[in-house]
Amino acid sequence: MALIALAADKGSPGVTTAAVALAAVWPRRVLLAETDPAGGDLVYRSAAAHGGPLNPNTGMLSIAATARRGLVPDQLWDHVQPLSGGLEVLVGLGNAEQAAGLAGLWPTLGHAFSTLADSPHAAADVIADCGRIAGDTPAAELFPHAALVLLISRTEPEAIARVRDRATALSNKLHGGSRGAASLGTPLIGVVLIADTNNAAKLAGQVNDMLVHAQTGARVVGTIAEDPAGADQLAGRKRGRLDKSLLIRSARKVTADLYQQFGAAWTVPTQAQHGQMDGHAGAGR
Repeated sequence: MALIALAADKGSPGVTTAAVALAAVWPRRVLLAETDPAGGDLVYRSAAAHGGPLNPNTGMLSIAATARRGLVPDQLWDHVQPLSGGLEVLVGLGNAEQAAGLAGLWPTLGHAFSTLADSPHAAADVIADCGRIAGDTPAAELFPHAALVLLISRTEPEAIARVRDRATALSNKLHGGSRGAASLGTPLIGVVLIADTNNAAKLAGQVNDMLVHAQTGARVVGTIAEDPAGADQLAGRKRGRLDKSLLIRSARKVTADLYQQFGAAWTVPTQAQHGQMDGHAGAGR
């Protein structure tokens, strides 16, 4: 299985931008799912493959009716829309009120996402943009089904303190047992820092040491460049060579490192998607 759930503790660190960037360079076929209960952004910021707008009624909203009757992983594709660059997206809810329609269905979705990679017909990994999380967010019910839960954080002291505390709380909730031992559990909890490339490596080392010292059960797994111009290109708001941007180059390194460390535990690679960065993939918070 390979469900990768991305989330943040507070503020707007760029979860959606990170999710789209990672999906755009993912080495296998991937489905990007906007699972933020507060609502998705891509329907407002991205063009569909046909050049027009995405349909807000096809995605998480439409899948609710299907999931109530049970959900076979391949049924996910009935609710997916391709973006103009080729990335396949499960469009998020329009607003927080619509999340009531998914009450009780999040574990069903989590199981479908995690087993889509085993489909004999249309296998794919799933990157889920869960947005900001709190202790009672329903999107957290996806986490037990994930291979990785990645907390996205900026590098200001208050942001690092929050991600430390959130990682500890998640480790205790998902893994139980003594603090520190949770690092051996599944899903792995990782931290991805949004950082200036000039000091990203140093910051990553410092934050990782702090996470280990605090026995959070989490560790830094990579950094994504703080690159507003690249984010605008990813959103289609600015023209340029997206594949040469700091954002995409750093996302490519994160995905390569993740696959080097964990890919052997996932399913046999399927045909990778190509050309996702040639169009407007969408952008984030």
